[in-house]
Amino acid sequence: MPASPMVPASLLAVLGKLCVFTAPGFTTFTAMVTGLVAQTGVGTVTGMLTGAGLARAWPHDRAHAFFSRTRWNVDILGIMLAHLIVRTLLPQGAAITVAVDDTLFKRSGKKVFGAAWQHDGAAGGPKPIGRGNCFVVVGIVVELPFLTRPVCLPVMARLRRPKSGSSKVELAASMVRLLAVCLDRPLHVVADAAYHGRALRHLPGAITLTTRLPAGAVLFDLAPPPTNKRGRPRLKGVRLGTPAELAATATFTTTPVARYGRTDQVRIAEVRCLWYGSFHTQTVRVILIRDEDTTTGYDLALVTTDLATPAAALGTRYAWRWSIETTFAEVRTLLGVGQARNRSENAVCRTVPFGLYCYSITVVWYALHGHHRSRGIIRGSRLFTLSAFRVTCSSRMEREPLSLVT
Repeated sequence: MPASPMVPASLLAVLGKLCVFTAPGFTTFTAMVTGLVAQTGVGTVTGMLTGAGLARAWPHDRAHAFFSRTRWNVDILGIMLAHLIVRTLLPQGAAITVAVDDTLFKRSGKKVFGAAWQHDGAAGGPKPIGRGNCFVVVGIVVELPFLTRPVCLPVMARLRRPKSGSSKVELAASMVRLLAVCLDRPLHVVADAAYHGRALRHLPGAITLTTRLPAGAVLFDLAPPPTNKRGRPRLKGVRLGTPAELAATATFTTTPVARYGRTDQVRIAEVRCLWYGSFHTQTVRVILIRDEDTTTGYDLALVTTDLATPAAALGTRYAWRWSIETTFAEVRTLLGVGQARNRSENAVCRTVPFGLYCYSITVVWYALHGHHRSRGIIRGSRLFTLSAFRVTCSSRMEREPLSLVT
């Protein structure tokens, strides 16, 4: 049994660009990444050791201590990963599309830090709730030359504790602002209808937000010019109504929109207005999308702070949001993220983001070193399978031992 992890040289080169650890910490980090990707069983901490072939060579406490006691910052690691993704998978100077969402990883036990009964969008039945840890996740959406769909690569994730600390929207706003400052590029954020409100008002000029407009939202016309009379100027214009009321009087035009791997002919109407209850006095655009077989009303209403991008491109951008839902499904089923049984605060707050980052690392690794043009385009619903990566590791890449630092 080897005393150090066997790591493909190409993967080691990728991980070397994410070194925010001490020398011993980097050795453990490399072993945990390799073990999580290579394991065929559960995605627990000991499962990572087994996947790396170190279950009998290393004490289990070394792996557990990496998440609970070792000094490293999960946000800084995510920022380093974001820089790597931007440098290797995005055109130079291009704007970055960022998807934001939250997901629940079910946990049981009274002593699990941050676990509580809360909303679970993936739960079946009439009551979509579950007990576990909810993480708000920010991911960079990229298009890969060997895939027909965009892929969301998580780069930041924070634990949300109900009735304690920040809300989901506040956590998302904090992470998006930090990402924009660190990457120094325009950010186009897409999210579902839950992400709007005070925390997302008046974002920096380099950040735009596009989200789904709730059916009950009330819209207003832009504020009229000052009348030079006594009193405070009006902050909003006349009431325009709900999206349904807006659609009844809007003028729709037929436009092609690329979404979900195809190009659809849809009818689009847009209105520049105020969503006073959420964005206060900030000017927004409401995009109403109606499919060809719909004669009245609308099928999708979007609200965006992006005042320049064409409406059809905004429809495409919002369709990219679904890639984060696909990522959540793949990290659970393919990598076993969320299966770790640790309970302390540090371990809980680090293990799930670590697993999400492993997904992004694996995609970057495969895009740079694993895929060859001769293989063509992957058209399956899943981005990869673990067996494919294990075959790639064993047959096409030179595996080099990483020296053990004690």
